Amino acid sequence: MQLLITHGSMARTRTLQFQVWQLLLLLSLLVVLLMAASGAIYHFVFLKAAREGWPVVSPLVRLIVRDEIAQKDRFMRDNLDAMAQKLGELQAKLVKLEAMGERVAGLVSVKVDELKPLLRNKDAAAPGAKGGKDGKGGPYLPLHAPLLDELNAAVAKLDEATDFNTDLYTLFESRLLQNRLTALMIPSAPPLDTPATSGFGFRVDPFTGRAALHTGLDFPAEDGVPIRAAAGGVVVARDTHPAYGLVLELDHGNGVSTRYGHCSSIEVSVGSVVRRGQQVARVGSTGRSTGSHLHFEVLVDGVPQDPARFLALAAPPLPDFAERPRRR
Repeated sequence: MQLLITHGSMARTRTLQFQVWQLLLLLSLLVVLLMAASGAIYHFVFLKAAREGWPVVSPLVRLIVRDEIAQKDRFMRDNLDAMAQKLGELQAKLVKLEAMGERVAGLVSVKVDELKPLLRNKDAAAPGAKGGKDGKGGPYLPLHAPLLDELNAAVAKLDEATDFNTDLYTLFESRLLQNRLTALMIPSAPPLDTPATSGFGFRVDPFTGRAALHTGLDFPAEDGVPIRAAAGGVVVARDTHPAYGLVLELDHGNGVSTRYGHCSSIEVSVGSVVRRGQQVARVGSTGRSTGSHLHFEVLVDGVPQDPARFLALAAPPLPDFAERPRRR
């Protein structure tokens, strides 16, 4: 392609020759310059005019972008309404959870004094808590058209309430575990699977034929049948007694102990820690006995009690507690 440039009829004509690629390059450069110029004009002139309210340009710009702004506002409002509805549902669930927490607190024997530190922190963190200088109140009306700042404040309050309930249920879990451990220290597991034939109380003595107090339960079984600990505890005695024969005694704490008489052998030593259901001895007929059986006693502060009352409290094994949510 050739361009002829002249200044007059008598002037010398100049010739410019361009290749195809040069023309394409010039055209591309021109397009880029036009786009940059239009962007600069839009940013520095039209947007500035819309923000500052220029007399002529501002209404024109707003008229052009009105539909776009309206669409963005509609989209934002729909999202805020959806977030507000979801937040309301979470708040309703949290209210039910708090009511359930109050009922569970009574079931796990948590006293009000133990909750005072948590309640104090919760009340102090809550906006409008009693004790402030400015009195506020009135009915609560949910937000129908919430602003973003209001939603953020509601979410922050919901997060604080969630942390409070997490601490509360952690306390409940700890108390349940403590209660379960205490139950495992109560002699409520039968030492043998066979039913008892002679109960606690007065009976005719098999040797003298006279009425006498029977201080335990008799479990008939063959020689050598394993005897299991009725609860977790510590071996405090293994001895030979004229009446009990080969006897084993376990201490379960809080003044509670169990005694296993007429054993043929004892398989734990003094000072050993035994768990609930562990094999500790074997059935025999040693001492003052008419046949092979286990004489089982429960003592509280050294005083014999009816073992049947404790065996009726049979406690299940420790459950696997669910993993707690981690605090941030």
